[in-house]
Amino acid sequence: MENHLFIFGMGYTSGRLAHHLRGQGWRVTGTRRAADGRCLAFDDRDAVITAIRAATHILSSVPPGRDGSDPVLMHYAGAIANAPAIWTGYLSSTGVYGDAGGAWVDESTPVSGRRGARNASDIAWQNLRDDTYVFRLPGIYGPGRSALERAAQGKAHRIDLPDQVFSRVHVDDIVSGITASFAPANSAPGVYNLADDMPCGQNQVIEAACDMLGLPYPQMQSLEQAQLSPMALAFYAENRRVSNLKAKRLLGWQPIYATYRAGLAACMETSKPVTASTAPAAANPVH
Repeated sequence: MENHLFIFGMGYTSGRLAHHLRGQGWRVTGTRRAADGRCLAFDDRDAVITAIRAATHILSSVPPGRDGSDPVLMHYAGAIANAPAIWTGYLSSTGVYGDAGGAWVDESTPVSGRRGARNASDIAWQNLRDDTYVFRLPGIYGPGRSALERAAQGKAHRIDLPDQVFSRVHVDDIVSGITASFAPANSAPGVYNLADDMPCGQNQVIEAACDMLGLPYPQMQSLEQAQLSPMALAFYAENRRVSNLKAKRLLGWQPIYATYRAGLAACMETSKPVTASTAPAAANPVH
């Protein structure tokens, strides 16, 4: 039987997974808000249900909506629950652990995050099928989406919170974690954290990116001075270290980029961020 992964929400991470699997001979289809050459429109119910029934593997990367509901479960829970697929997955968030005051969290830590809709979706996916893998992800970065781009564009911040710590994961390590769970020998559905081996403060990551680009560090600021978006403020409101030991033990997974330095170096090679000093002069600059 041909391996066929159907993905709800073909975004940055799931698109990277799709590209990898197609290179391995898989058929990969999915949904977007609007149909394109390889994706169905999410609201095309008949076509989506047909695809669900044809898939060997089903993955959702769609977060809860603004109304707090999980759109995939709202519209397709029954079809997914009864599908003949052999594997089901959901990309969740380590935000379900809430603020741990900088302590380590693992999959046994209670779900107590302040984002109730995300907590509810995480639990609902766990209970949907016996073959479901829920991958809890911290801050995701990768080519084109890292501290390198923020530093190059002058959008990076250093915040004066010396005790704030967080975990992150390179997008390709998410891909390798998901694919590790496909192996029959690793069949152990459940919840898995996918994170690197070096939790640290955000300032260290920004400084490393600036060093790689030859840029000065952003000025240290308070949260009030930085005037961050509500989403960014929420990020700084939580403080935790995420353990990845379960994925290593049960899936045989090892992060390719175990530290942020290794991950940023790989991003630097893949996508050269353009700084103001290296950008070509515009023919008709706009002021």
